[in-house]
Amino acid sequence: MEVEPNDLLLFARIVEAGSFSRAAERVQLPKSTVSRRIALLEQKLGERLLQRTTRKLVVTEFGASLLEHARKVAEEVEAAGALAQHRQGEPSGKLRISLPGDFANLGLHEVIARFIDRYPGVSLELDLSPRRVDLIAENFDIAIRMGELPDDASLNARPINLEYWGLYASPAYLARHGIPEHPDDLLEHDLLCMLSRYGSAAAWVLTRGKLRWERQMPARLTANSPELLARLAARGAGIAASALTFASPYLQTGELVRVLPEWEPPTTQGWAVFPGRRLMPAKTRAFLDLMEEKCTEAGHRPQAVLSADGSPSSRPGAPGVPAPTPG
Repeated sequence: MEVEPNDLLLFARIVEAGSFSRAAERVQLPKSTVSRRIALLEQKLGERLLQRTTRKLVVTEFGASLLEHARKVAEEVEAAGALAQHRQGEPSGKLRISLPGDFANLGLHEVIARFIDRYPGVSLELDLSPRRVDLIAENFDIAIRMGELPDDASLNARPINLEYWGLYASPAYLARHGIPEHPDDLLEHDLLCMLSRYGSAAAWVLTRGKLRWERQMPARLTANSPELLARLAARGAGIAASALTFASPYLQTGELVRVLPEWEPPTTQGWAVFPGRRLMPAKTRAFLDLMEEKCTEAGHRPQAVLSADGSPSSRPGAPGVPAPTPG
């Protein structure tokens, strides 16, 4: 029995996309053509690959067995395409990046501006949503994520920076409500907390030498924006847990001061996450290298594990304490 490799590739694309419609958009074919080709493939094989419902597609047991082979075909096709793009003199095409808006505005705006100036053949599309996008199904090239990463064999990650956190408040707020002398005193204050990805206020973890203090705080306000929390604290709204990147401008003007400076929240590792292809497209490599260049200028050079072709091969893991940051 001869199976057409393009039909296997199409089957893999449908499973990745999660629907015939999204797969049809990605491969630029009519949905009816996609559906007909899969039906013919199932007829040729003599078994169903997908169970279609009104809400989702379910891969059959036989389909799951065939999917491994289909994905190998897809990997070979991607490798061939990536090789062609890798050999181009200049990066080109559209680069789709997902990142939290705060980090686009303060953490990465210089990198983005420098990239636009240096690579005129690349257009950028930035998704500033705090949600964790599905890079492969939604066709993103890079996602900037902070803190803990899931173990996902389909993705690679490169460390980009460390965020240092602290507790901050305005002098006016502390004059009205008093200065906490111990973490337990925080419970009597208006607290501005990061919203975790689980929909609740992230716990505050503080260490002082070998001492560790951790509480689920009664938040007066929760938000998934450390920049907004720093800004609200500078206006006297309460004590905020925020990254130094966003508190620093207000510290320099005296609008914020550090609260309980001898108690340290955990640092947060920043990551650039991208699909785990054998060869990285030139546009993706150029952006990652530019981020590393910027980190080096800032004095914290990230260490990346490189594969034989020079692309990062580190798998996303769980780097230390889960961080109360957007992802």
